[in-house]
Amino acid sequence: MEALAKAKFQRFGRRKVAQVLDQIRGKSVLSAEQIADMLPRGCSDMVKKTVHSAAANLSVKLGGKADPAMMWITAAFADQGPMSQLRRVNAGPHGRAMPFKRKMCHLTVIVSDSKKGG
Repeated sequence: MEALAKAKFQRFGRRKVAQVLDQIRGKSVLSAEQIADMLPRGCSDMVKKTVHSAAANLSVKLGGKADPAMMWITAAFADQGPMSQLRRVNAGPHGRAMPFKRKMCHLTVIVSDSKKGG
């Protein structure tokens, strides 16, 4: 059985979140939370919360009798969020404005009670 958790409109770049997800994909939920604690990334707390939420969703589906050590992360990916909302401006030379965009991403984590998933 599988369970899904999504974290949408998170204020991190997709590529930086994907680096954390590459480290935890295929691991058990318990070891993934420990790995996320040790990683020196700002987004690792958000990834840990999403993994914990997916594990709680699976526990509810199984009737509350699930062990995090026996749950496996079968899929974890980050998609690009909207780029049109957070446009900002830095001061440039000669009084000009230098626009930039603050990046967002959508995070999806799928947890299963079997190692292969499904």
